[in-house]
Amino acid sequence: MYVVAVLLLTVVFPIIWVGADHFYFHSALPLMSLIGKWFVFWCAGIRLFFAGLRQFLQPRFTTEQIFGTKSEDALPFVRELGGANLGTGIVGIASLAKPSFILPVAIAATVSYGIWGIRHAKDIGRTRNQNIATISDLFVFLVLVTYIGFVTLA
Repeated sequence: MYVVAVLLLTVVFPIIWVGADHFYFHSALPLMSLIGKWFVFWCAGIRLFFAGLRQFLQPRFTTEQIFGTKSEDALPFVRELGGANLGTGIVGIASLAKPSFILPVAIAATVSYGIWGIRHAKDIGRTRNQNIATISDLFVFLVLVTYIGFVTLA
């Protein structure tokens, strides 16, 4: 279920909505602006909102399935991470109604996804879920850093 959720929220849904906005609704926004809009909404908004909710309510999933530890010591830290992810997720979701939120949320999410992806990539003997987290985190990082570069250099 984790793999399906990550693929849908990180790749499938953002690409479908970018395509729909560009080709079907004929948005006046440049393609890169649509990429920023929908990747922020889905990856920094919806994905981090649900990740934060799960980390806060079920921190054991993150400690066991993502970090590969059964220690109880990490549970309070995962709950704290869940609170931060919930906050970012809410602002990412709100960016759909308030486009001025897109760039700041993209910057915050780029930093987080970059750190997470690099940290996961350094782990030796990753599990399937850890590999999915690594690849998806680095993918979102690359998409959002490209968007930020486009917006700030345009």
